[in-house]
Amino acid sequence: MAELRLRIADNLARVRQRIADAAARSGRDASAVTLVAVTKYVDVDAAQALLDLGCKDLGESRPQELWRKADTLDGADVRWHFIGHLQRNKVRRTLPHLRLLHACDSPRLLEEIDRIAAETEILPSGLLEVNISGDASKHGFRPSELPAVIESLTQYKHVQIGGLMGMASLAGSIDDARRDFERLRLLRDSLAGNIPTGVELNELSMGMSGDFEVAIEEGATIVRVGSALFEGIDA
Repeated sequence: MAELRLRIADNLARVRQRIADAAARSGRDASAVTLVAVTKYVDVDAAQALLDLGCKDLGESRPQELWRKADTLDGADVRWHFIGHLQRNKVRRTLPHLRLLHACDSPRLLEEIDRIAAETEILPSGLLEVNISGDASKHGFRPSELPAVIESLTQYKHVQIGGLMGMASLAGSIDDARRDFERLRLLRDSLAGNIPTGVELNELSMGMSGDFEVAIEEGATIVRVGSALFEGIDA
């Protein structure tokens, strides 16, 4: 455990420095960027090591793995983020654990979240996932759908939408990723002046291990980093 903690501490320090450098290049402070450590490929010991090192925002993309880790770390000071596609039949068990649901990707999912939130008297926070790259394999709203989707959010009384989430094309270069992130930021900016009361578009969740620096340079407020934090560690 001590060796694991030392390796993660070294990786975490490097990632935090890269975040700070990217933020500085864009005229921002590192405190404006939330690092979500994606723990989906590591065990609970690695997640606990991150918490011990002060990295409290942890992300999972599979509901069952989030439930398992959340149960094991019950009572720990952790803020769980769900970053994958959430099936509607997994909403009820997942919502109580979450600080933020990154991938509100369809009206039907929003309806189910709102219904269960009303029943359970919780007020979940979420982001609208946008398929900014146009990849057919990705979930999310098309950019052209966003104005109508945002207008419709007034009907969901128990969901707090705070921004947008997007992923760069898996097949593209780092320059392609930058263009995808720029498109998401510009889309957010174009919508921000005409949003309903109670809706915010302050957050931009974009960027992963391979491209989080350009995401920050293009305005990311949340980055989702996994493999860069666990280099040299067996899952």
